[in-house]
Order: sequence, then structure tokens, then C-alpha cells
Amino acid sequence: MKKLILIALLTLALPARSQETKSLTLKEAINYALENKADAQKAKLKVENSTYQIQEVRSRALPHISANGTLTYNPILQTTVIDGASFGAPGTNIQAAFGQKWNSTAGIGLTQTLFDQSVFTGLKAARTTRAFYQINAQLTEEQIIERVANNYYGVYVQRQNLTVIDITYKNTVKVKNIIQGQYDNGLAKKIDLDRILVKISNISTQRQQVLNAVQLQENALKFYMGMPIATPIEIPQTEFEITPQAFTENPNTETRTEFQLLKKQEQLLEFQKKSVLAAYYPTLALSAGYNYIGQGPKIPWGAKPSDGVYWSDFSSIGLNLRVPIFSGFDTRSKVRKADVELRSIKADLTDTKLALDLAFANAKTQINNSISTINNQKSNVQLAQEVLSNTKNNYIQGLTSLTDMLDAENAFTEAQNNYTAALLDYKLAEIQLIKSKGELKTLLNN
Repeated sequence: MKKLILIALLTLALPARSQETKSLTLKEAINYALENKADAQKAKLKVENSTYQIQEVRSRALPHISANGTLTYNPILQTTVIDGASFGAPGTNIQAAFGQKWNSTAGIGLTQTLFDQSVFTGLKAARTTRAFYQINAQLTEEQIIERVANNYYGVYVQRQNLTVIDITYKNTVKVKNIIQGQYDNGLAKKIDLDRILVKISNISTQRQQVLNAVQLQENALKFYMGMPIATPIEIPQTEFEITPQAFTENPNTETRTEFQLLKKQEQLLEFQKKSVLAAYYPTLALSAGYNYIGQGPKIPWGAKPSDGVYWSDFSSIGLNLRVPIFSGFDTRSKVRKADVELRSIKADLTDTKLALDLAFANAKTQINNSISTINNQKSNVQLAQEVLSNTKNNYIQGLTSLTDMLDAENAFTEAQNNYTAALLDYKLAEIQLIKSKGELKTLLNN
């Protein structure tokens, strides 16, 4: 027992095995999201559910068959007053009881719709509903791709900012070591050493803030991917590159998923109007039934004529015609309401087309501006690095002040951050351009 307790304590004392870091390209991140994100799964379930909706509407056009059975006990039989002339007693009335104490009926019934305009319209609408959910699933996938891509590049930028902070920290520590050596040899002032120590402390604080921003951005990415938050991830450096974009004339917005979805909604509203108009049409249905009835002074089940119980069958076949005449203007009001909804969605289609054209134009403008900014910031980073290197050499040789060197270092850090921010702006604009052309799924091929 002591050995078992010792083994258990040693097991608990062992450090937990760290979870393996998952390297993610943009394509892998998107594929993971499309497989695991709840939004994508729910959209697929709606497509599956639309199949059952079609079957549900189709069932209204198919025959309905049902079996029925009853057992009735009549403690007091109803009496009827009849003319006694039928029984040889003219001028008198006879009170007679009809029926038996026990009755049992078993049968089968069938109803078949022969004509119902709402059924035919509903079947067409159900098929359109399936197409609507298929387009909606496609739109959901595109929205997932867009969110994942935006947050993916957001993580990259935050990590780049962290890299800049780390490089700045290392360079500042080197300067601190130089000043420390000069101070120890009486060649530097204590205020210079204190200032560089304050600088290092500030950089450490900034690093913690950026580190928190990285964690928050990674958590957001994992959420939009449907990935467990505790999973460590890594984004390869090669994923963040400037690639040329083909600028064309305004793309055909009618091929965009958002526009197609509205068109399907318009079709559904048209079917809704036709379904309402179907209330003006007559309906015709066939009904048929076959039943078996047993009657007697005792429970008919298993009883025979010798027990006073008699069984007989009966059947019926009929046509049920319903012709609407006046509904208090209910149908007319519903038709006009459906017309208003149709005019409303037509206005949405016009506005959506305009919004999609605007998104394309804005994305092109942002791409051009971002490329120009990237080129300027890249040159600025190189220049700031040269200034910092020269200023460091001059400081070591005593030709410039610590203030100039710290200013040069701050300028270099700012230039690097501006360059990284310009890269992010470009990538976000690139995603919007791809989206405006209806080509978000091409990111799966990268």
C-alpha cells in the first residue's frame, strides 16, 4: 500500500506534458474552421432539413390512410317517439329505444387530394427553400473564411509587433551594457545609466502589453475557427507576403452569394403570394372508408350471434368539393401584404448591388494606397536603421548624446511598427477585394 501511495504521489508531481504547437497556414486555418465551426455545421444541417421540408409538403399531395377503432357502452339508450300506425296501433305514439348497450367499430379510411392549388405551390416553394439554404450555407462559409483570414493576419501582425519589441529590447540591453562599462570606468554619467534602465523597464512593460494583445488575437482566431482555446498555434512567416492583384472592371454582382440569396428570397415571396392566391381556388378531395361494426347487449369482442351480438360491415366513397365565396377580404389583404414584401425585397436587391459595387471600388483604392504606404514605410525602416546604427557609433565615440541615440531607437521602432501596420492594411484590403469579386474560396487553394 505504501508503494502504491508513493507511486501516485510521484505521478502527481510530474509536470504536465505541454500540448504540441499546431502550425497553421491560412488554408489549414480556413479548412479547420469550415469543418469545426458551429456556424458551418448549422448551415449544413439546414440544407439537410430542407429535404425533410420538401417531403413534408409532398405528403399533402399523397393519399392519407388511417385505421380507426371504437368501443362504446350506452348505459341508457336513447328513445324515439314514433307513430303507432306502423305497428298496428294507429292514433297512438310508441316510445321505442334503438341501438344496443354495446357497440364496437373498426375500419380503415382514405383521403386523397385531387386538386389544391396551395399544395402544388407549396411543393415548388419547398424546392426553392432547399436552394435558398444551399446558397445560405455557401454564404456562411464565405463569412467564416473572411473572419478567419482577417483574424489570421491580425495574429501575424501582433506577433510581428512582439518581434520588434524583442529586437528593441536586445539592442537596448546591449547599449545598457556599454553604458554600464563606461560608468564603471568613470566615462559615463549615472543619469545616462538610469535613463537606459528606465528605457529597458518601459520596453518590458510594452512587451507585456503586446504579449497580451497577441494572446487576445489568437483567442479570437481560435474562436472563429472553432478550435479549443488552449491549443497553441504558430503562423509561418511565408504566409504574409505581398502578392499582385488583378484589377478588373466591376465584377458581375449578380453572381455574388449575397445577391443570389436575396433573389431566392424574392422567389420564396412570390411563391408565398401564389399560396395566398390559392385561397381563391376551389379544392377537391376524395374520401373512402370501410368499417366493421358489432352490436349487442355485451362487449362485442369475441361474442357470437348466439350471445346476441351481431357483426356487419359498411363502406362509403365520396368527393369533397369546397368553393370559396367570401372571406371578409382576408385573402385580398394577405395578397396586398405579399405585394408590399415583394416590393421591399426588390429595393433590397438594388441597394445590395450598389453596396457590392462600392465594396469593390473601396477595396481597389485601399489596395493601391496600401502598396504605396508599404513601399514608403519599407524605405523608412531602412533609413531609420541606418540612422540608429550611425547614432550608436557616434555615441560610443562620444560624438552624440544619449538622448539622440534613444530618439533614433524610438524612430526605428516606430518605423518598423508602421511598416507592419501597412502590411496588415494591405492584407485586409486584399481580403475585401477578393470578397468583392466573389472569390473568397480561392483562399483555400493558396
